[in-house]
Amino acid sequence: MFDAARQAERASGLLLAALREPARLGDLRAADWNLLLRVARHARLLGRLAEDVADAGLWSTVPERAARQLQSARTLVAHRQIRLTWEVDRVLWVLQDLDVPVIVLKGVAYMLAGLPAARGRLASDVDLMVPESDLAAVESQLLERGWIRGAIEYYDDRYYRRWMHEIPPLRHAERDTEIDVHHRILPRTSRFHFDPALLIARISRVPGGRAYRLAAEDMVLHALVHLLLEADPQEGLRFRDLVDVADLLRQFGKDPAFWDRLLVRAEQLGLGRLLYYGLRYTAALLGTQVPAAALQGVASQGPVLPLRWLMDRLIPLALLPEHPDHPRRRAAFSRLLLYMRAHWLRMPPILLFQHLGSKALRRIGVRSLSRPPIAVEERFQRR
Repeated sequence: MFDAARQAERASGLLLAALREPARLGDLRAADWNLLLRVARHARLLGRLAEDVADAGLWSTVPERAARQLQSARTLVAHRQIRLTWEVDRVLWVLQDLDVPVIVLKGVAYMLAGLPAARGRLASDVDLMVPESDLAAVESQLLERGWIRGAIEYYDDRYYRRWMHEIPPLRHAERDTEIDVHHRILPRTSRFHFDPALLIARISRVPGGRAYRLAAEDMVLHALVHLLLEADPQEGLRFRDLVDVADLLRQFGKDPAFWDRLLVRAEQLGLGRLLYYGLRYTAALLGTQVPAAALQGVASQGPVLPLRWLMDRLIPLALLPEHPDHPRRRAAFSRLLLYMRAHWLRMPPILLFQHLGSKALRRIGVRSLSRPPIAVEERFQRR
């Protein structure tokens, strides 16, 4: 157990040091490079590591085998980004007659807006958001012009459309590129629910393009939503998402007025607790320079002391990458607990228990398509 802990600390320490002080990468031994590359690849940060090496002018200091892997990662990222940029262009072309604002989200938004968060970022699909009033027209137009629905059971399709923040994913029949069309950034049932019109009211055009992006503060808060409320049972909290948050804070935080706007916006949208965690852990783990006034301003949004103590242990365990050869049970348990927490915050208890029960029954071959209790359904349809 202690050996696994030491190995995990070594693995995560290498990646954290590489991200915080890229200039020191030239001091690594070959054995360290071998472990760093494995950890970075698992965290989906190999392309980012390659960009840091290039920016620091350290190619001559990198062992040949490591350099080949890093160059390969750069090539893959460049190819993927070109492919997804073209997919956005085709979506905009197809929807041009609808007079609908198409808002790019997450990785694609970072790329099109030219933000540092796009450096070496390996995005897998295109995330878009449109006003809910235009959702049916947008989906119909896409389906008529080459995008198709994947195989999905009736229960899952109904679940997406009734409760979630997006429709089921669409994939282009020829290019095989997936797009996720959102109408909000949180499920209808989330305890952090707010009117998506508040986001749309502050969008701005991507320079030189027809797409829109969220306001700077809203991009940070959306990245925090993705980090803290969309945990995966296997991966847990995604460390790459924390890196996204840190990159956005460094870029937008160059404007001193940004921090006050961020705190005000988090309070307006009811996301103060998420911002508290985001500022706390980007500063602690990645060394992000957060003004003391901002930390003090968001402190009142933090949890009570016992819960803060617990989260200070769970979140780093779930976030930081493990040693590939020495996984720890307590890290897996932390990921499970935070995954359960994310589900608990996504929907009310009655709906959550029914949803989990339906999924369990389907695993053993029983189809349960019963409607949620009327009181629960009416409550969220009124939102």
